[in-house]
Amino acid sequence: MSVPRRSRARGAPVVTSRIAQDEPDSLIPEALDATVLDEARDPGRTVSEIIALTWPVILGQVMANAVPLIDVLMLGRLGTPTLAAVGYAAQFLMLVQASLLAIGAACVALMARALGARDAPRARRAFAACLRLALGLTLVLAAIALAFPRELLHTLGVKESVVHLAVPYFRLTLASVPLMAVSLGYEHAYRAAKDTLVPMMIAGCVSLLKIGINWLLIFGNLGCPKLGLAGAGLATMLSQVVAVALFLLAARKHENPALRLSRSDLRVPREVSREAVKLALPAVGERFVMTAAMLVYFRFLGGYGVEAIAAYNVGVRILAFTWIPGLGLSVAAATLVGHALGAGDARLARRSGWLAMRIALLISTVLGALFVALRIPMAKGFTTDPAVIDALDPFILLLGIGLPFLGVHFTLAGALRGAGDTLTPFKSALLGTWGFRVPLSYLFAQVLGLPLFWVWAIMVIDHLSRAIWLGWSFYARDWEAHVGPRAVDADGGVPSVAPPS
Repeated sequence: MSVPRRSRARGAPVVTSRIAQDEPDSLIPEALDATVLDEARDPGRTVSEIIALTWPVILGQVMANAVPLIDVLMLGRLGTPTLAAVGYAAQFLMLVQASLLAIGAACVALMARALGARDAPRARRAFAACLRLALGLTLVLAAIALAFPRELLHTLGVKESVVHLAVPYFRLTLASVPLMAVSLGYEHAYRAAKDTLVPMMIAGCVSLLKIGINWLLIFGNLGCPKLGLAGAGLATMLSQVVAVALFLLAARKHENPALRLSRSDLRVPREVSREAVKLALPAVGERFVMTAAMLVYFRFLGGYGVEAIAAYNVGVRILAFTWIPGLGLSVAAATLVGHALGAGDARLARRSGWLAMRIALLISTVLGALFVALRIPMAKGFTTDPAVIDALDPFILLLGIGLPFLGVHFTLAGALRGAGDTLTPFKSALLGTWGFRVPLSYLFAQVLGLPLFWVWAIMVIDHLSRAIWLGWSFYARDWEAHVGPRAVDADGGVPSVAPPS
């Protein structure tokens, strides 16, 4: 039976308060299952699902961010050269993680669309394609790291005394990235299957294990060998082995068949692999664009003295925790938007994105107000140097002001990725960093010589520009073009994703 749809002009607003209960049942696509229909009739159900998907991601990210801090606290007892070695190796590890997270975004987009269409075999093929892509990339990078560790470290200008310390740790951590590819791949697959609780529980177990092995191998406790920095690298590898084992074991017992890969699923058709690469490349580009811009921004801060650099190093650690609510809500938005589009409900997809964005705006506004009110006690909690406190005061103030914009653009970017659009978030990152942050930093710091406050203020402009770009892109999107025949391919591939509007 053909299903009539209401047409609208491109970019015209949709009145989201009128939901499926206001229309006769004949206008509701027959492909929708009971769960989707319940959500369409009850916005509160969608809000509850957003919260249920978000809080485990937030808690898991808190644990994930805490482990590197504890690493630093432990390794700091071995001296400054050891900390420097960790910092240099971490730069390469962060680039690999950025690529894996980008591939994970493609995995969520493809799998959520397939699961929304209630097609588990296609979801498995999409999962297998992204997993193969991540493994292929990390195996190449691990081989290069094992073969040329000194050469790679020398590209960062590392002193030979630090290289000597860094090489064993560098080899162990980079050799573990194929394991990380598998564990992160499963984490994103679970998210696509609307299960963020299992990844959170595994993250908690692995975090505790990593800290425990650190304590044993770094310092040689309980009769274990005292390996120092190499012990921390070995702890990373062993914890990743356990993470992979736990994900595989949990997947075998999971109720969703899309998470149980078979040998036949690993024989991925070329068109499926191409689709995964097509979605992953803009997301990888987004990560690299932001990383490069932050390095340039950091360089301009150097002109304001060591206090500014110290304040920034403290500030970015605070900033890493402010991202977490937006990250959690972006995961929920991506998952729900993908499921709704796969099920053929454009209105539910649109409303899920807007609801997630509103929740993000509320949470980040409250957090921002707390940052503004408590900025001096927070600064004093990190340092006793009056000059650094004076530099941190405006940084935390402006961070609090910009936090609502950050929450908005994080969440809307996730919603668009769930619709298979990784290009628009890439463009927004390019605009915010290289359109505003880098050129304005040069203008304010190098040309006009303005006070440090104005260089800090550029980060607010960065986040605001991205929020505006993504907000308009989400609003003006022709969501009806992303459902219907395009939602399910007839050739046995994966649900297609329409190009960005």
